[in-house]
Amino acid sequence: MGWFTRVKQGITTSTEEKKETPEGLWYKCPECAEIMTSDDHAKNLWVCAKCQYHERVGSAEYFQFLFDDGKFKEIGADLIAGDPLNFEDTRKYTDRLAKTRQATGLNDALRAAYGKIDKQQAVIACMDFRFIGGSMGSVVGEKIAMAADHAVRNKCPLIIISKSGGARMMEAGFSLMQMAKTSAKLSLLAKKGIPFISVLTDPTTGGVTASFAMLGDINIAEPKALVAFAGPRVVRETIGHDLPPGFQTSEFVLEHGFLDLIVERKDLKTKLSQFILMFRS
Repeated sequence: MGWFTRVKQGITTSTEEKKETPEGLWYKCPECAEIMTSDDHAKNLWVCAKCQYHERVGSAEYFQFLFDDGKFKEIGADLIAGDPLNFEDTRKYTDRLAKTRQATGLNDALRAAYGKIDKQQAVIACMDFRFIGGSMGSVVGEKIAMAADHAVRNKCPLIIISKSGGARMMEAGFSLMQMAKTSAKLSLLAKKGIPFISVLTDPTTGGVTASFAMLGDINIAEPKALVAFAGPRVVRETIGHDLPPGFQTSEFVLEHGFLDLIVERKDLKTKLSQFILMFRS
């Protein structure tokens, strides 16, 4: 029997030297499982090139491709939520807010800004689902009010892009009051003849649907967006029956008369520009 001695230390195999693929380099569509690079996905406005699945994106992405050259000035950027009820469930509301701000880089669930869309002045308020499910609290209501005031002063249209799980339970009554507050502000726009275009994206539910999201002079939605007050599971459990195919998708809501049209993301800027021009004429 022969004996062998390792003469070199630290010898590695090819499998040990193999480098892992950097995280975030690829995107896999949750609808059809198509795989594409994240760069290609972003260039296609975060829409699957195969099945046209519209991935959820936030205010940064919408502002980037809707405003001319991605240039805008933000309204009420420094507003942050208080804790009027000293609320605590699994953790304190103040801790939840601080952690979410740190994780998302956002101050709350909506950003408002003004700039130009095809050289036409406009105000856009856009919700961010990553911030506590895009829930509507006092800051969301106040920013919409500020955006409406700016639209009135500058006689330019207001566009709200909704993406929300509904009212923020941690602010209870203060959150529900935003439904009336935002609706009242929109009525002032109507009296001044300032157009309001509502864009519903996946998902738009709860108190947001029950207030400003459905009050547009024109209500449009992205394809296959969930548009509802109560979600499908809650409705199914309440009525005790299976729901129709595609129930509460934007296509279903359009068919039943609650939307004016469905617009793919790649056409959104063009459509908004056309509507702004139409209201001006």
